[in-house]
Amino acid sequence: MIPLRDTTRSRTVPYVNYLLIALCVLVFLLELGSDEETSNYLFAVFALFPSEIHRTIFSGDLSVHSIVSLFTSMFLHGGWGHLIGNMLYLFVFGDNVEDRLGHQGYICFYFLCGAGAGLIEAAAQGPSDIPLIGASGAIAGVLGAYFLLFPKARVLTLIPLIIFFPVVEISAFFFLGFWFLIQFLQGSLTLANPGGGGIAWWAHAGGFLAGGVLLPFFLLLRRFSS
Repeated sequence: MIPLRDTTRSRTVPYVNYLLIALCVLVFLLELGSDEETSNYLFAVFALFPSEIHRTIFSGDLSVHSIVSLFTSMFLHGGWGHLIGNMLYLFVFGDNVEDRLGHQGYICFYFLCGAGAGLIEAAAQGPSDIPLIGASGAIAGVLGAYFLLFPKARVLTLIPLIIFFPVVEISAFFFLGFWFLIQFLQGSLTLANPGGGGIAWWAHAGGFLAGGVLLPFFLLLRRFSS
């Protein structure tokens, strides 16, 4: 299922959401324009490596690089499909969450969800040397917040069916609930082969849950700061 737009209109201009999308696109264009040596350097420095997380954060031996990589890895993507899919979800669902949390609250929420998702995926992967990249964990947190904030919203959805491509309106509760179920089930299947690479299913499922857990705190923060 491919979301095209939702029916909930944002009351404010989602500056932060636009900025996050722009930064992800710019970094990806930098990746495309780099030679192999530079590209390998970018991944070595800015990607998240589960083996490093296990060696440092999970062992209580914190390092600046391991902590920073939890955030920098969100801006790297592995291809056009990876980038476009992530940015589409962020564009459709992020503006309304930013509207409810405020600009400052939203950016903090986004990065905390992404960091939490990275830690959960690293735990599921084990001490793997396969780099974790992409904004999907942080975006999953946005989806978790949207799921709780706007369950009755309608999502205009493209459903690819081999030769037919119907466009239908689906409730956000069903769309996002089904999305989370798929991530959780797929992640459960990968537990038999941790560190196998591929899609970071637990970053998706973990980010979604992190968004749901963090949302009440940020809503209270917004209420007291306004």
